[in-house]
Amino acid sequence: MKKILAVALALVSLLAVVAGCGGDKKEAEKSSAKKVVLKVGATPVPHAEILNFVKPTLEKEGIDLQIIEFSDYVKPNLSLNDKELDANFFQHIPYLEKFAKERNLPLTTLTKVHIEPMGIYSKSIKSLDALPQGAKIAIPNDPTNGGRALALLQSAKLLKLKDGVGINGTPSDIVDNPKNFSIIEVEAALLPRSLDDVAISVINSNFALEAKLNPVKDSLFTEPKDSPYANIVAIRKGDENRPELQKLAKALTSPEVKKFIEEKYKGAVVPAF
Repeated sequence: MKKILAVALALVSLLAVVAGCGGDKKEAEKSSAKKVVLKVGATPVPHAEILNFVKPTLEKEGIDLQIIEFSDYVKPNLSLNDKELDANFFQHIPYLEKFAKERNLPLTTLTKVHIEPMGIYSKSIKSLDALPQGAKIAIPNDPTNGGRALALLQSAKLLKLKDGVGINGTPSDIVDNPKNFSIIEVEAALLPRSLDDVAISVINSNFALEAKLNPVKDSLFTEPKDSPYANIVAIRKGDENRPELQKLAKALTSPEVKKFIEEKYKGAVVPAF
């Protein structure tokens, strides 16, 4: 009798464990089902780094933030338009506006996050005053950043642009070039590599950081901190009120992110909120 009772108790115990495991599994599945997947495209530095910083915060909000890295300035917007992404984080406002208008894409800004001051770099000279006659200068080949780079060269008093062109200048708008500098247009991501072949390169801070260049210490001249080129999170028009995107915007503009940007990048990247 004792033996039968012992076997019965063991069976009851086993059934309880199985039931518990089943319950745990159901709870896990339930918890997993609550997660909302949010796919955000980004260039590696600093955008993906900032996104990775807020990932645990969003996890607590029930959002599985998936960061898809890109190395160019075209595919992230095309992927966003094609609904392969829910948002992207790599560009400033003038670039988004120009890109969306030219390609008739329904993209818009969710929130501003930071500014990456553009800088002038060199491997061969220590001062812009040392630039020789006919020196080669590399700038980004996309219209928005190219115009921004030329405006920066004008601010550094290396050349003069036609009045009124502002940030929309092209090499053909140069009206005064006393040292006959040769302007070479290069894909933005490749500008750090161009330093071996040119006297100076005008490089976006994200690509400078990727190349282990410190915009504060290594640049010969840098944009002022009140630059209008705030980097933003871009989304499709009509998605502005999606709860998960609102949570992303809130996380990226939190005091914690501001502190992270200031401490990690030490002036190379500046909060825009």
